[in-house]
Amino acid sequence: MQKILWAVALASCSSICHAQSSVTLYGRLDAGLEYVSGLQNANGSSSSRFRVESGNWGASYWGMQGSEELAPGFKAIFHLEEYFSVVNGQLNTANTLFDNWAAVGLASDDYGTVLLGRQSWIANGIWDFDPLGQSNWSSASLVRGRNWPQLNNVVSYQSPKFGGFDVYGQYALSNATNFNGNGTTNQGRADGLQVTYTNSLFQVRGIYDEIRDAANGQLDNPFTASREYTAALNVFLAPFKLMAGYEASRTSGMRNTAVGSPTTTDFEWGGVTWNINPVTTLTAAAYHINANNGGGNATLYTIGGTYNLSKRTLLDFQIATVQNSRTANFGLDPNSEGPGGVQSDGSYNENPLPGHAQSGAYIGIQHLF
Repeated sequence: MQKILWAVALASCSSICHAQSSVTLYGRLDAGLEYVSGLQNANGSSSSRFRVESGNWGASYWGMQGSEELAPGFKAIFHLEEYFSVVNGQLNTANTLFDNWAAVGLASDDYGTVLLGRQSWIANGIWDFDPLGQSNWSSASLVRGRNWPQLNNVVSYQSPKFGGFDVYGQYALSNATNFNGNGTTNQGRADGLQVTYTNSLFQVRGIYDEIRDAANGQLDNPFTASREYTAALNVFLAPFKLMAGYEASRTSGMRNTAVGSPTTTDFEWGGVTWNINPVTTLTAAAYHINANNGGGNATLYTIGGTYNLSKRTLLDFQIATVQNSRTANFGLDPNSEGPGGVQSDGSYNENPLPGHAQSGAYIGIQHLF
């Protein structure tokens, strides 16, 4: 009888312990066929490319999230997430195991959540207001990736919802002897604040953030080290969702002011998603940027859509074109500044020739687990 009682007690303890802790493994696999024209080649003219690509509709990743209940309504949590390519199995960032998230913290139902570690930066909050969900050819493209970086040394706070409002803040230390950064670490100081209001008809969000140049602690490039001000709106009119936003990037004027080196950008977008039926969506959007000091302007026009084969598997497609002014060379992807073509280090920049258009189309499959 005593052995039976011990067995029951152990089984009960195991059940309780299991109920108080959980770990979830999740991920997304995205791959497709892509065609792009308007790529710069070695002889200074344009060419096209057809390839198998991973992550056009959404980045491929896998991750783990877990929690342990410490008291009713209070728990310890962690979040690990890694980007990779389905095409070749390689990690997005060499020698980095979790390049998107590697964070641990505490969560309270009443007081909110605090996390410490590597995190997706607060400017990525634009994702909720981008008609194409920050796919490769969408809101990140014309700001050259400024709104989707991941940063190290981050402390973040997410408030509970109150009266339709919630607040989110992040602070990233440079971990250098100079508070803002001095070239001894790979990151400058960064901070940001986001406020969101949501009801059944619409959602609005405002974001302020700044990222400092790791080399000198300055705000000297609108695409990499700047202050950013964002206002965005969703309107829910089933079966339609209207989305629009404005994003201003400002430096402190420390940049080389040679023509073609902008110190400010103004970026606007708008679009609509139509839920045709429970398994089919169609999206149309336009994105426009103006860069000062000869940086030019560009507009990205796109349509895309999805068809769900199941709750976890979908087919997707997108057609897009970027039209550049005479001095601009923005591409479909969020390429870094500079001329397109093969670079001095052997890498390839997909920017088109200045004043030239770049167009593309793809069709793919995505699976969630």
